[in-house]
Amino acid sequence: MIDETFIFHGIFAVMWLEYLWESYLTYRQHQVYKTVDAVPPELADNINEETFQKSRAYALDKSYFSMVKGLYSITLSSAMVWFYLQFHFWEYSKQLLRSMSLPMNELLISCTFMIVTNSINMVVHMPLSVYTTFVLEEKHGFNKQTVGFFIKDQIKSFLVTSVIMVPLTAMAIYIIQIGGDYFFVYLWGFAMIVLLFLMTIYPDYIAPIFDKYTPLPEGELRSNIENLAQELKFPLYKLYLVEGSKRSVHSNAYFYGFFKNKRIVLFDTLLKDKSKDDDKGCENDEILAVLSHEFGHWQYNHVAKNILITQVNLFFQFFAFGFLFKYPVLYHAFNFHHEQPIIIGLIIILQFVFSPYHTITSFFMTMLSRKFEFQADFYAKSLGKAAYLKKALIKLHKDNLSFPVYDWLYSSWNHSHPPILERLEALKKDD
Repeated sequence: MIDETFIFHGIFAVMWLEYLWESYLTYRQHQVYKTVDAVPPELADNINEETFQKSRAYALDKSYFSMVKGLYSITLSSAMVWFYLQFHFWEYSKQLLRSMSLPMNELLISCTFMIVTNSINMVVHMPLSVYTTFVLEEKHGFNKQTVGFFIKDQIKSFLVTSVIMVPLTAMAIYIIQIGGDYFFVYLWGFAMIVLLFLMTIYPDYIAPIFDKYTPLPEGELRSNIENLAQELKFPLYKLYLVEGSKRSVHSNAYFYGFFKNKRIVLFDTLLKDKSKDDDKGCENDEILAVLSHEFGHWQYNHVAKNILITQVNLFFQFFAFGFLFKYPVLYHAFNFHHEQPIIIGLIIILQFVFSPYHTITSFFMTMLSRKFEFQADFYAKSLGKAAYLKKALIKLHKDNLSFPVYDWLYSSWNHSHPPILERLEALKKDD
């Protein structure tokens, strides 16, 4: 018979097995960083020795930090389970409500618990964020944040997360409380509506809280993008430029929006700054090639397919949760012997019990994402953009100091985008 001791030690063992597996993969890739000390022949004409060694140094520093970060995270997670910290946070949340003479019902306790947990998570992960921004990224010339900007960013992130998560948590708990035997169907419907709603409002109302978005100025680039979108019958609604250079010199571009309200967002770091005497940033033709890749995702309905898979996966998890969340032994394993809070059940089942399932599905989603990336590259090639896409990929790797060589197992497990050498090789093929 499965008892609380078996569940407790099983969860603990799975956590450490996953950590050891990730550590093994990181070690394999770390050895690649240490041993590959020459520019790959495929990139010899485009990346000089100085840039390659800079990317190698950056990769090694990130790899060392990844090991420390992994050990730090597993230590915190182990402490969370071993010392029943979820239970103590729950009890502390009740004490806070008592001190404010507020009603002691499950919804209020759960919302307080979410705020307490988010606050503690922000504090314990702050050293990692500070080191990443002001030591690692600063050392390699990527950080552009001031201390004041960083602090404001952290406060805004905490407030936005709390404002969104607390009412959503309360609503989810309420649905489970009143939904009867088929609550998981209503919970799934609610989650689907929330996902689509957040995907719609995030770029227009949440992202601008952190970065400045402005219409892309009139000019050759804007005209070329609009003409290409019109040629492909892409329903372009707005074209934005985001001021990412105040945060970092890393570059990016993305699409968002549904139906006939598509938006394109370009980071200012993606565009070549003609006032500077350097080769950073992409030329207009290269940016069009990058966007052609993104148009490929739209053409092949990759976003819709990912949403469909996510929803099917979510329905399965809620269905399983409906069978498991009233199982008392699960709560006993986390020291909840006298009550079975729904929010705790969600955490235990969806985070801990389903951890192996998440690991497996994440791997298959990574494989699918890589396939989608190759398809999008091929679409850009079909538009005659292969040469410019190659140049853009190489420039982006140079500008971001991305290391071009990866261990096959590490890459298969971690990279949703294929490494550059694989993408360049695939662009040479006809199929």
